[in-house]
Amino acid sequence: MLNALWTPVTAGDLALPHRLAMAPMTRDRSTPEGVPTEMNAEYYAQRASHAVIITEGTQPSPDGQGYLLTPGLHTEEQTAGWRKVVDAVHAAGGRIVVQLMHAGRIAHPDNTPHGRQPVAPSAVRPAGTMFTASGPREMPEPRALSTGEVAATVEDFRRAAAAAVAAGADGVEIHGANGYLVHQFLSANTNLRTDRYGGSLHGRIRFAVEVAAAVADEIGAGRTGFRVSPGNPHNDIREDDTRALYEALVPELARLDLAYLHLLHGDDEDLLDTLRGLWPGALFLNRPDADLPTRARDIADGRADVVTVGRAALANPDLVERVRSGAPLNTPDPATFYGGGAAGYTDYPPYAA
Repeated sequence: MLNALWTPVTAGDLALPHRLAMAPMTRDRSTPEGVPTEMNAEYYAQRASHAVIITEGTQPSPDGQGYLLTPGLHTEEQTAGWRKVVDAVHAAGGRIVVQLMHAGRIAHPDNTPHGRQPVAPSAVRPAGTMFTASGPREMPEPRALSTGEVAATVEDFRRAAAAAVAAGADGVEIHGANGYLVHQFLSANTNLRTDRYGGSLHGRIRFAVEVAAAVADEIGAGRTGFRVSPGNPHNDIREDDTRALYEALVPELARLDLAYLHLLHGDDEDLLDTLRGLWPGALFLNRPDADLPTRARDIADGRADVVTVGRAALANPDLVERVRSGAPLNTPDPATFYGGGAAGYTDYPPYAA
């Protein structure tokens, strides 16, 4: 069954040598100014044998930052930092796509360069706390973006995508999942707007489609991916109309002829099959807790074209080689997932045969 992982596949302009890709994972190890470092370059280059690396979420603007020490793509210094990362991955024979993530209301002013109130579709405070330099803090009520500011945020994504390609990246993935800004527009519990970006299903999907269209226009549809997580309640999202929502969104994205749709799957197998049928291009599938035979079966059965792996890729820089050879896997250390230095980041050992 694992043989299904090792055939080449094309996703838009991405020619991939096999089907096992690295999922995006926040690691909180950039500089306070959001600039990727030499250590970040080493981390990604170590994992270059994956079919493609999808990077950690990268803010397209100062307002897009939610967490400490996450990278950005809205200054020249940040673009130069990403160029080091991309060059290192390419030198190691890999391919890399930068994920653009605007955190929206999942933020705290203490974590941003300007200290301003977070922004969101509507002024709805999320439940929970945000880790800051001074410890966990309640997330404040966000400020609702004006109609004009929503359109300006679309342009922030466009500019960040251009910066990613200027840094040499093979493409961009738009983060429309996990309760961050794009997902906040999609969900009725976080989007209470009455302008053209709210109300009906068509209104709530408008921002997501406009962002995808702007990025595709700027860097080419064949370099643009889009991530969704239907039914995912993460970050205080409550979707009461999941099936109708994604049955409306996915065909609109499909009309843009994007390189791929990246689906973070929950437990609704019927919805997965429905969305597979609505998406004519390459489908990247992430089943967070599935074993590799299950992931390979998704490819063999036509449910997915590429499977993305998170924690196993984090802990095994040579995951592809280990899976091919049947070698045992390193165990990831959750205590070092977020923040810190090389420990739990670049020091996971490759397998010694």
